[in-house]
Order: sequence, then structure tokens, then C-alpha cells
Amino acid sequence: MAITRDDVVKALASVTVDAAGTTLPGSGRLSEVVVDPNGRVMFSILVDPSEAERFEPVRRQAEGRVLQMPGVSGVFASLTSERGPGHPAQSGAAPQPVTPPPVAPPRPGAPPNQGPQIAGVRHIVAVASGKGGVGKSTTACNLALALQAQGLKVGLLDADIYGPSVPKLFGLSGKPNVVDNKAMEPMVGYGLKVMSIGFLIEPETAMIWRGPMVQSAITQMLRDVLWGELDVLLVDMPPGTGDAQLTMAQATPLSGAVIVSTPQDLALIDARRGVTMFKKVAVPILGVIENMATFVCPNCGHASHIFGHGGARIEAQRLGVPFLGEVPLDMTIRETSDSGQPVVATDPGGPHAKVYRDIAAQLWANLSGAPAGRTAPKIVIE
Repeated sequence: MAITRDDVVKALASVTVDAAGTTLPGSGRLSEVVVDPNGRVMFSILVDPSEAERFEPVRRQAEGRVLQMPGVSGVFASLTSERGPGHPAQSGAAPQPVTPPPVAPPRPGAPPNQGPQIAGVRHIVAVASGKGGVGKSTTACNLALALQAQGLKVGLLDADIYGPSVPKLFGLSGKPNVVDNKAMEPMVGYGLKVMSIGFLIEPETAMIWRGPMVQSAITQMLRDVLWGELDVLLVDMPPGTGDAQLTMAQATPLSGAVIVSTPQDLALIDARRGVTMFKKVAVPILGVIENMATFVCPNCGHASHIFGHGGARIEAQRLGVPFLGEVPLDMTIRETSDSGQPVVATDPGGPHAKVYRDIAAQLWANLSGAPAGRTAPKIVIE
């Protein structure tokens, strides 16, 4: 029996949020309800941070009501806080996107803000770019495998909700197992623990979601996944500096961020914005990677700088952040990525794998000197 969004909203109408008997859908706090083709239901309840404890029973009751419905295979419900005190979402099927307030840069010597850690995960590192098309996902994939090759326990979260690439890069398909109707077990590719929204939807499904649902989905994949013990959890971020980036920066104890850019000026402008955003929310920049740095013709051996060369290194020096290294523009990297056989895993002794291993070694050296999990600014996610 196929379950619909309207069916879920109807079931949630039996859940009240206050003594006056206001229903959850009628309260204006219910986000857009998403039902995937496999009967998994996802929604969030918007609350003020001070209301988190009071609304946790409401969340559990809502989750239980939906789980009892025929055709529902799993429920992912969360509490999210995206507005100032006293400003729940307006009534309607879906909340409007929320523009976050400006974030002041951290004061020198100021203590870090408190935020929830993820049990068993030592470091969380965002792999980000200011714009798309710079090879960020391929870099994140091979970087994770290169860290694993050093003997570290590594996981990879694909947080690019609108364009998940990690399932393709690892050649993975199928759905993750759900434990106790809530927590998901990550998929495993080449020994690496992997999670992506791409495992939960059909390959050609368009994710037409507003900001709050994107934030809720990222939080679910981060916190409702059985990651186990990890030295590093890399997060492949979507490009840009919008809702998803702010969710990760504000709701997650990031140890730092890595910025991926190609050498040309257009990409560097956006990479600069990415560095600025992370600095404003007190996330350390662990390094900049220049991708597609040099193309060497496989026939004649001539080196061409198709996108320029050295721009990311110069920009890193200008911004006062570490430069981690250069990755060439090469057919082998492209072919292995498209075939789901990442070069670090399938050709560990090759020159391209060495490039990623050298970058990973420098990243781990920078990371080892950083605090184990920067605590995050205030946001409520249950």
C-alpha cells in the first residue's frame, strides 16, 4: 500500500503540541513531509532552542504515529531550530526558507560555543568549494581513501542533497539497513563507511526541497547513522555558501574545513567566499587543494595548464591558510571515478594515488594539531 504525504499529515493531526489541543500540522511547526518510494517518511518540527526538551515527547509521539501506518518502512523525525525565539514557522504545508542572521567573527581568545558531539567520531572535516564543477566530490572520495590507507578509521558523508555523487564514485547501490526503525547503517565501499541521500532516493529523482528540509536531511544522515568509531568523518559539502553549509558549520562540531578549487580566477573568487564563510563561523581552514592543476598529454608528454596553474597556492598564501597540494587533470582519475573504482583504492601504488596520499598526510598533520571537535554555535537538532 503506497503511503502519501497527505496520509502522513492526516495521521499527525492526532498529535497535539500544547494544552489547548493545537495539532502538529495546525501549529505551523511541521516542515514539508517527504515520502520516498520505499515508504520512508521524513519531516522536522520547528522549535525554539528553549523548547527542545518540551517538544521531544511530541517528536517521539509523531514518529510513533507515522510508524504505525501501513506501508511505512521507516520514519526520520527531528527537532530543528531555525528562527529566533517566539517565531515558529508560519502555517502551511512547508515553511519558507529562512535567511540566517549575520554571524559575527569569533573574538580572539573567546571560548568555543557548546554543541553536541557525535559519539565515536573524533574529527569531522568539511570538504567544500565555493562553486560546482571543481572536482570536489572526486577529491573527497580519494582523500577519504588516502586517509584510510594511513591506517585511520574513516567515514564519508555525502551532504550534497541536490547532486549526490558518492554512490557513483564508489559504485554503490541499494538501500542502507534501518535499525530499530530509526538509525541507519552506513554502506561500505572499499572498506570505507559511506552515507548519501543518493542511497535513499531513485537515481533520477529531483530533490525539490526548501532550505529547512535540506538542513533536516543533512542532520539525519549525520546523527542518525551508526558511524561507530571513526578517526575522521569527511563531509562532501554541496557547492556554495547557503543553507547546507551553515547547517554543517553551526550544528556540527567541525574540526575544520578543506577548500577545493581549480586554479583559474573565476573559481578562486568563489573559493575565497568559502574560506570567508568558515572563518566567520569559527571553523578552522585546514588547507586548500588545487584540483585540475596540470594536464599532461598522454601521447606527447607535453604539460598544459588548461585552467592556469598555482592560483590556489597563491590564494592560500594570501589568505594565510595552509596549502595541501595539487591534483593533476588526468584521464585516469576521471575514468576511475566514472566507473566507481577510485584511483586510490584500485591503483594504490600509482602516481595519482601518491598525490592524494601526500595531501592526506599533510591534512592529518594539520588536523592532529587541531582540537578534537570544535564545538558548535547554538542550534537544536534532536
